[in-house]
Amino acid sequence: MKPKFSIKAYLQHLQKLIPISWLEKVQYVHSWLLYKWLLLGGSKTLLCSEKPIMVFSPHQDDETFGCGGMIAYKRENNIPVTVVFITDGKGSKAINVDWQNQIIQTRQQEAIAALGILGVEASNIHFLSKPDGNLGELDDAEYQQTIYEITELINHYQPEEIYVPHKKDCHRDHEATYKLVKTAIQQIKFNVEVFQYSVWLFWRAPIFILLKLQDIAEAHNFSIVAVQDKKKRAIAAYASQINNLPKGFIKQFLATHEIFFKSEF
Repeated sequence: MKPKFSIKAYLQHLQKLIPISWLEKVQYVHSWLLYKWLLLGGSKTLLCSEKPIMVFSPHQDDETFGCGGMIAYKRENNIPVTVVFITDGKGSKAINVDWQNQIIQTRQQEAIAALGILGVEASNIHFLSKPDGNLGELDDAEYQQTIYEITELINHYQPEEIYVPHKKDCHRDHEATYKLVKTAIQQIKFNVEVFQYSVWLFWRAPIFILLKLQDIAEAHNFSIVAVQDKKKRAIAAYASQINNLPKGFIKQFLATHEIFFKSEF
């Protein structure tokens, strides 16, 4: 049997061959070229509809990176937007409990501030507070509870579009979020348009190796020129996190368009 491709093993192998600073430059170029290819011919144009949306974000900041422009554009047109954060963002279990609680509080405050810039009211922001880093390893009871909470939110808000991380976003919490939301939608047989957004996909997924042509066949580009400044300021609101990201990583989210992948569940 052919071994399954592991992005973690791939990156570890590259790090042995290439200094980290060089690797980050390679990843930046890779993400920029993939973005340009999709924008200039590899994607369909997506127009902003009047449909209310629900955004599922694994961590506090993913929603702004992946679809901050769409969120801002919807809100400027008074279209309802609900954002659901799946994990608490506290990080490693090895961190002192008091410090973990401080991290959770800080990230929630930053999320409310960032989404406030994008136009989302605090009453439409929900924190499910699942374990950060282990979302794909929930025990059965916690898994069923999470599915229940997601379905309750969907049933309550009745969104007509749902945004989730890409199924191959090269982060286990992001991919687990996709699976949880997909399962919830299928369980309640909810009729909704689903769009996948990328955070780590362009940065980490080697084109034609992990990210294949069939994966990007439903790519759509959405112009955020009118709300670029709002998105930039919302990203800056995550002050506790942005300095820890790879060099050049944020630049890919400050461009003129966001890329989404339409899904059929």
